[in-house]
Amino acid sequence: MPGWLLCIPGLFGLAIGSFGNVVAYRVPAGLSLTRPSHCPHCDAPVRWWQNVPVASWLALRGRCATCRAPIRWTYPLVEAACAALFVLVTWFLFAGARSPAPADVAVAVALWWLAAVTVILTVIDLDTHRLPDVIVLPGYPVAGAGLLVACLLGAPWPSLGRAVAGMAILAGLYGLLRLIRPDGMGGGDVKLAGLLGLYLGWFGWGALAVGTLAGFVLGGLFGIALIAFGRAGRRSAIPYGPWMLAGAWLGIVLGEPVATGYLRLVGAA
Repeated sequence: MPGWLLCIPGLFGLAIGSFGNVVAYRVPAGLSLTRPSHCPHCDAPVRWWQNVPVASWLALRGRCATCRAPIRWTYPLVEAACAALFVLVTWFLFAGARSPAPADVAVAVALWWLAAVTVILTVIDLDTHRLPDVIVLPGYPVAGAGLLVACLLGAPWPSLGRAVAGMAILAGLYGLLRLIRPDGMGGGDVKLAGLLGLYLGWFGWGALAVGTLAGFVLGGLFGIALIAFGRAGRRSAIPYGPWMLAGAWLGIVLGEPVATGYLRLVGAA
């Protein structure tokens, strides 16, 4: 795949990231997504040239063009992160291919959705310790439809069955953890776990195992770091969604080779 073609998903990711900022700000606040963009300080409308991803924030030096109130630095970060993930997903699926297989295109659409949701949920969970249903739950039909279309276009059907099994396994695991310790696991985490299990199962049992374990490890290390630096106590609520998502991406990209290497090592021992 020619490298210049990666500019296309990159630009698309920037646009999605710009809308992702709107979602990340308005959904937790209960605000409408259809109202035109405006400054939250002076209510001045944001013109189209003030809304170009990353570039406008830099040109305005991170301040509103009307009242000069600061614009959060997370805005260009969200846009850039979405663009980077869209590019990485495209490269991961299509690197070395002269022309993308139709089934892989369907999988790419499902993964682009996950990429956008990853960035949006990370911002929301770090800010509010919430994983809103209105963002998490639509991922089930989007991912399910994308993977089903992939099978109709030539992907192996057992992958879809494994994806459904992964969804049930991960949702069941997190649901059990919530029953054991309700104060340590939120309902949003359980719903997100099922969605991530759907993706991880599609890529293999190794991806499911590594992605699940990585989420626990990353979340645990984050909690330990917060406690060590006095930012949280043993019973403090810690946003876990970002680490579940990060672990899932590690599972998708590295899960199968890591699991295969581990099994070979164990077998050799």
